[in-house]
Amino acid sequence: MKEETNMSLVPAKFRFTTKEKTVMIVIMVLMMIGIVITWVNYIQNAKVRAQYELAQKQLQEAIIKEQEEAERKRKEKLPNLTEVGIENMKHIYSADTKRAFLTFDDGPSSNTNQILDILKEKGIKATFFVLGSNVEKKPEIVKRMYDEGHFIANHGYSHVYGNIYQSPEAVLNEYNQCNQAVRDAIGEQEYNSHLFRFPGGLVGGKYADIKNQANTLLLQNNIVHVDWNALNGDSETTNPTIEYEMQKITETTANKQSVVILMHDAEAKKVTVEALPGIIDYLAGQGYEFKNFYEIIK
Repeated sequence: MKEETNMSLVPAKFRFTTKEKTVMIVIMVLMMIGIVITWVNYIQNAKVRAQYELAQKQLQEAIIKEQEEAERKRKEKLPNLTEVGIENMKHIYSADTKRAFLTFDDGPSSNTNQILDILKEKGIKATFFVLGSNVEKKPEIVKRMYDEGHFIANHGYSHVYGNIYQSPEAVLNEYNQCNQAVRDAIGEQEYNSHLFRFPGGLVGGKYADIKNQANTLLLQNNIVHVDWNALNGDSETTNPTIEYEMQKITETTANKQSVVILMHDAEAKKVTVEALPGIIDYLAGQGYEFKNFYEIIK
């Protein structure tokens, strides 16, 4: 009777049947489940977002690291003439251990690719004193030299003595012309070898006075020069043989610790290509370690 009395006190509109109560409970349970699912999804999505953001951060860091490494390698291939490098050049023909600098003048030409093949097979880095006029004709070969770690030095633009030795300023101008041709060929506008070889050599000859003045002007522009103290003789006779070049190498390197060897990779120097493997083997057999000017100008 008491329960019925209490129920009678509840307005009719607030009275629920058992079925309605069940429905309401089910709805509330479903709402709770929905809330739990939403919360779980939120947590999972937050974790996914965090993982995504972490992955993006790691990717960005990897890209930056890769870019920094590429920039480091790029700068390593840009010669930088310091006081140490200038001092090294003063003593290029002396060393405590035996070392050999293989240098090639007047290229590039069709022979240069074969020389590069030989050097690659032997694991040797050389130095190429290129002519700007030839660089413009065969830029892809110069790019290969650069990509394979050889030192690209400067031999002027024309190799025409009447042009290059008009004045000290003409020598510097030829250097700059050749340097720009190299920059364009390798796609690196900051490149400057800082290293020049006078056509015909620095010492003596008809243009000795101009050369000496030019050498001073070059040094004022942070450019050093180098000649040679050994050679294969490929420019001393019209038709050298392999035997002749080997003999000249033997004679001119005798009793020397540090040798800068003059050779040529011009179009007419086919025999130099043929003699090169034997020259390398001979020098290695004599205990020479092969160097290029990246190790001097730094």
